[in-house]
Amino acid sequence: MTDTIYVLNGPNLNLLGTREPDIYGSDTLDDIAGQLEDRARELDLAIDMRQSNHEGHLVDWLHEAQARGAKAVILNAGAFTHSSIAVHDAIKGIRTPVIEVHLSNPHTREDFRHISYVGRAAKGTIAGFGALSYTLALEAAARF
Repeated sequence: MTDTIYVLNGPNLNLLGTREPDIYGSDTLDDIAGQLEDRARELDLAIDMRQSNHEGHLVDWLHEAQARGAKAVILNAGAFTHSSIAVHDAIKGIRTPVIEVHLSNPHTREDFRHISYVGRAAKGTIAGFGALSYTLALEAAARF
């Protein structure tokens, strides 16, 4: 499964397209999945896209990505970015490279969003480009 990229999405990302479109854009998570799948095919990669509002699912999926030999993980942990030591520790505990991704630029928003536990453990971060952030992360992941 080395040619698979896990794309993991945290809380409230199931609401994309309707939740604060002035911040997060009008693309739904299904729209983003379609864009990623199209580009992944061109790169001879597969996408395993998932979303959960539960922190433990993200932790389990990070462990699974390594166990199944995923090439990389693209992770938008949503609000868990700023609060989850468990997600941070899961990233640190695996060898699979993790790329943090955000639709908006957290550094231009509320102060509490300036801290990223995910970013402290991830290989890199791409933020602020809307749905394109995911595609840029896929381009980076393809080079691992």
